[in-house]
Amino acid sequence: MVENEKDLNERDLAEEAEEKSPLSDEETLSQEETAEAETETDELSEAREKIASLESKVDESESKLLRVQADFENFKRRARMDAESVQKYRAQNLISEILPALDNFERALKVEASDEQTKSLLQGMEMVHRQLVQALKSEGVEEIETVGKTFDPHLHQAVMQGEEEGFEPNTVIEEFQKGYKLKDRVIRPSMVKVSQ
Repeated sequence: MVENEKDLNERDLAEEAEEKSPLSDEETLSQEETAEAETETDELSEAREKIASLESKVDESESKLLRVQADFENFKRRARMDAESVQKYRAQNLISEILPALDNFERALKVEASDEQTKSLLQGMEMVHRQLVQALKSEGVEEIETVGKTFDPHLHQAVMQGEEEGFEPNTVIEEFQKGYKLKDRVIRPSMVKVSQ
């Protein structure tokens, strides 16, 4: 019987302890759930911040990539245009050097031939002149038209002004030195006399 009393006392003490405990099982579970919810909320907000940070880094990287791609495309376009320009005007320096010789050829061809030997020499010079002019044309060189044309400061260099009948003002009257263009670029402007 003593043992039964001990068991009863222990049960009574356990029940009293449960009654005296400030938190019931439900309250204990509720606090644990709240703590877990707060932990999850903290973890969720940290994850959201990390996602926002990573998204901004991705946006920044994409922006940099697009700028680099655009710069590279511009570089390729400029390099292609430079290469085309070099190819298009590759003969410009040589042509500039040949033009004075061509001028001298044309002056020599204006000489009056008095005997057969001089006439035959002039014919040979005319043939060489034609070949030289043809070679220049094949490279894209063309003479700038002058007499009777409206004065254009991009194509003509006015060295004199004068009045002459039959010409409107600002019209080329006379050409002193031929001008030449290589494709669309002026190699040497024509030296001309312009009407007032």
